[in-house]
Parts: sequence; structure tokens; C-alpha cells
Amino acid sequence: MTMDHVRHPGRRLLLISNSTLHGSGYLDHAESWIRGFLGPSRRRVAFVPHALHDREAYASRARDRFSAMGHELYSLHEPGRSLEEAEVCFVGGGNTFRLLDALQRLDLIATIRRGVDAGMLYIGSSAGSIVACPTLKTTKDMPIVQPRSFDALGLVPFQISPHYLDPDPASTHMGETQEERILQYLEENEAPVVGLREGSMLRVDEDSITLEGRAAARVFRKGHPPMEVGPGGGLERVLG
Repeated sequence: MTMDHVRHPGRRLLLISNSTLHGSGYLDHAESWIRGFLGPSRRRVAFVPHALHDREAYASRARDRFSAMGHELYSLHEPGRSLEEAEVCFVGGGNTFRLLDALQRLDLIATIRRGVDAGMLYIGSSAGSIVACPTLKTTKDMPIVQPRSFDALGLVPFQISPHYLDPDPASTHMGETQEERILQYLEENEAPVVGLREGSMLRVDEDSITLEGRAAARVFRKGHPPMEVGPGGGLERVLG
């Protein structure tokens, strides 16, 4: 894959590692970056709540949060609502398998992709960030449902591993670390992986990819040692 996948005049994304940071409320830690991404104008936001079972409660939470930032949000699980009404698509976190299964069953994959290519802004958080990638293969979630395939939106040509945790040398846990799981992924796959620590996010603006937020990211590429990128750093060269 090449960076041609993100060099599109309408392709702008904000891909957040986590919706809630310890010690703060829902999307509080990302508010300034969301505001900067959306700009000063009031926006109509279509929310995709399908990663959680209680979609009504999830939509209510998201609606209140975006209203506090000055934007109107409606949920795609509500009767008669469609993506075509929106300027922004926000895909929330939860179980990634459930989310992708719903996107495939509801024929939203092509619809979201067309909207983003036509200039609609995309915000993803956690599972919503993973499904912006080519596949589901870097999720840590339990497969509580079975999608038709692992193929996701493919809005960017790399993978994201959100909630990235560094190995703890003092831990007595004998299971695989997140880094080991990503390295196993790269034994079988080519697309690079961005380990997004909590509090961090990627902003994609046409052909630029910038790490935003409060934490560095760890980037994994096949045949290369992992590298650290600090907040404000550009990743388009290492992910191309």
C-alpha cells in the first residue's frame, strides 16, 4: 500500500486512541483537538454507535458531549437517519468485531468511504480508529460476533493498535505483551502499525499525518526496529 490512499482532497481524519482518559470524562482529554479539527462552524455529526450493545444510551452520551462543543449530533441507529445528512462521521469505541459486523451488514463501508472521499470529516475513537484501517487484525477485542471478513474501511494504509501499553518489566504476567502481538502481526502482514498510547491521536490532513495529544506513539514496520514519535511529529514518511 502507498500513501496515495490518504492523498485525497476530501480525506481528513482524527483517529483517537481512547474515549476516556483516567481522571477525566468522556472525550475531555481530546476536546481541544476535536475542536481544532472541526473548526469554529457548527457541524452536523452522524454518530455510529454500533460498537456497544446499548446504542440509545451511547448515542445520548455522544450527543451531550458534542452539544457541549457546539455541534449537533444524531445517531445512525435512529429510524430515518442517514450519513448523507452529515458533515462529520464519528465512530465510537467498543467491541471492534461487533462494530465491523454492523458496518458490513448495514452496507456502511462503501457509504462512509464515499463520504470521506467527498469531504466528510471522520473521527474515530478506539474501535472507531481501528476500522478506519485496512483490516481488523490489530484489535485486542474478543470476537463476540463474526464479521463477513476482517476488511475494514481502508481510509488509511496503515494499522492502529490503540490503548498501547509498554511492556512492564516488573509484571509477573506471562502472556504476550502488546509489542509481541504487533511483531507477530508483522510476521504475516506488510502494513505498518502505530501503537497509540492513551491520550494520543493521529490527525490525517490529505497527505500529512501528525501525532497529536499528550503521549508519544510507537511505530512498527516490517524489517525495521520499532521507533518512537513524539507529539507534533509527522509520520507520513515512515508510514508510506
